[in-house]
Amino acid sequence: MLQTIENINSAVNGFVWGVPAMVCILGVGLLLSFRTRLIQIRKLGYTFRVTLGKMFSREKAADGSITPFQAVCTALAATVGTGNIAGVAGAIAIGGPGAVFWMWISAFLGMCTKFSEVTLAVHFREKNKHGDWVGGPMYYIKNGLGKNWQWLAVIFSVLGILAVFGTGNATQVNTITASIDSALLNYGVISETQVKGVNLALGILIMFLVGLVLLGGIKRIGSVAEKLVPFMALLYIILSLGVIFMHIDRVPEVFSSIVRGAFSPSAVTGGVVGSFFLSMKKGLSRGIFSNEAGLGTGSIAHATADTDNAVRQGFFGIFEVFMDTIVICTMTALVILCSGVDFTFGADAGAELTISGFTSSYGSWVSIFTAVAMCCFAFSTTLGWGLYGARCIEFLFGERVIKPFMVVYSLVSIIGATADLGLLWSLAETFNGLMAIPNLIALFLLSGTVVKLVREYQKN
Repeated sequence: MLQTIENINSAVNGFVWGVPAMVCILGVGLLLSFRTRLIQIRKLGYTFRVTLGKMFSREKAADGSITPFQAVCTALAATVGTGNIAGVAGAIAIGGPGAVFWMWISAFLGMCTKFSEVTLAVHFREKNKHGDWVGGPMYYIKNGLGKNWQWLAVIFSVLGILAVFGTGNATQVNTITASIDSALLNYGVISETQVKGVNLALGILIMFLVGLVLLGGIKRIGSVAEKLVPFMALLYIILSLGVIFMHIDRVPEVFSSIVRGAFSPSAVTGGVVGSFFLSMKKGLSRGIFSNEAGLGTGSIAHATADTDNAVRQGFFGIFEVFMDTIVICTMTALVILCSGVDFTFGADAGAELTISGFTSSYGSWVSIFTAVAMCCFAFSTTLGWGLYGARCIEFLFGERVIKPFMVVYSLVSIIGATADLGLLWSLAETFNGLMAIPNLIALFLLSGTVVKLVREYQKN
């Protein structure tokens, strides 16, 4: 039975994250970029003034909402995760250094896609019975496309609920326990026979922490994200810059291999990766999987922002993708490629490759800091996806199911800490990708609304 499920999922996954899906996601990104006249480039400077200016603002959000900066931190909490560490490593190992170039392309188009998602989410959001702002793809489908498209909103919500338990919780908690286990084993604090007991204890602890934050509502989620995301991003960037400066003489060569490898992978990998399309597919798919542009999930967090202008919040979406892919993913790539750590092209790799880049430069002691970074990344992702799942199930069944969902979602942390998650991860990845289909249809049909809102914003 399990083998049958795995075979079916493998076929669906190959399509969802294959060439047709990439064409659809990039096609919508190109359309939106063209119709907004490359707003992600024209307004990049303005984007940083708006977003970074809000970082130091002490404004308080109205009831039922969070500040615009807390909203982007909550969205970043979900996107900046293990995909930035393990996903980039896998893309380089299988697709060669050129895959990084195609990750940049996914970010270039993704910035406009995310801008449009956020703008629509804020414009078409509504308040629930508790007075909280709720929005996202299901709401801009419902309120933007009308009753005849309600079925599309339902499909998105169902797929979102199916994805959150795996993508957002179990696999992330598994990453936390694996990172802590690795650090404790390296220093002889625990033995192999004690790993299962430690993981169970960690699972219970994480369950309480996740439940404590999520049951506190959107304000508590935003408050935690606002503190955790900048800290974890800064820690990771500092560690990465240290590796880069240690091998500064290799940086020009690395950037050259990224650009050359994007169009001629065999010239960089010694013929092991010879397919231009493989390099492009791996880079684009891992980039999209990391920044979630096109999936619509991040807009759910942005819809809770205390703002009176949808387009202004949309610029936070541009900032989100820039930080996730252009900054964090690029740092990971440079750590791997500049450090000169040995790995085999054509064979899949994960977080262990990135960690090897750090340890080969700093020594084994840095495993403590990489474990802390991995824990922060994974925990923040768990919180962000918890909000997404709550909004999806609320859309389907109303506010009364939110707290029961939060309790069940928190309990899944124990499974994530103690079980083998191979098939669950694959299934979650498939549902994650399937969410893009209803969202891309909505973005295509509502692209005119985005253009109209942008013109009104520029006029005023």
